[in-house]
Amino acid sequence: MRPRAVLFDCDGVLADSEMVVNALVAEQLTALGWPMTAAEARNAFLGLALPDMVPHIEARVGPLAPGWAEEMSILIAREMARRTPAVPGAAEAVRRVVAAGIPVAVASNSGRVELAAKMRALGLAPVFAGRIFSFEDVDRPKPYPDIYLAAAAACDAAPQDCVVVEDSVPGVRAGVAAGCRVLGFAHETPRGVLAAHGAEPFGSMDELGGLLGL
Repeated sequence: MRPRAVLFDCDGVLADSEMVVNALVAEQLTALGWPMTAAEARNAFLGLALPDMVPHIEARVGPLAPGWAEEMSILIAREMARRTPAVPGAAEAVRRVVAAGIPVAVASNSGRVELAAKMRALGLAPVFAGRIFSFEDVDRPKPYPDIYLAAAAACDAAPQDCVVVEDSVPGVRAGVAAGCRVLGFAHETPRGVLAAHGAEPFGSMDELGGLLGL
């Protein structure tokens, strides 16, 4: 059955930004005394909002300066405004959903400023206008369901009638907890891991239309 709405994650689903962001995080943490590569940052923090990263970081390096997460978000936003790589076929997949008359929203554990920068850089800001949700727009970030419940409501759809497109374990858990059908884009996270948390794995954005019944 065609969904009433499709709710997209951003990083790793629309924006191929994980390694760019992780390189920035790794650089900052290395300077703070926690030597780390971009790949190690990805493994440690994939899918987490910046505030949820702070306790893990402070456990290794001690208390962070006040406002560290906010400053990191601004740094990421500046980099994303300069270059936000696109996931191949993602923008076309989104536009195909819209052309079929299905509302779309984006729901991301990114901060509001950096998410807006990514949407502008990808040329998707007008497509998702009024339905762009960051972790700052809800009480609790992923893996809690809040952001997908808010995104579904913005599309005037019941969560059980929505499809979530995710690529991380926290995101899949959030979509499942919201009561949505979850498609797991196995871009970097293995299919088996996504499936174990309740997602239906797929490997290419070219497959998305068929999975949605378009």
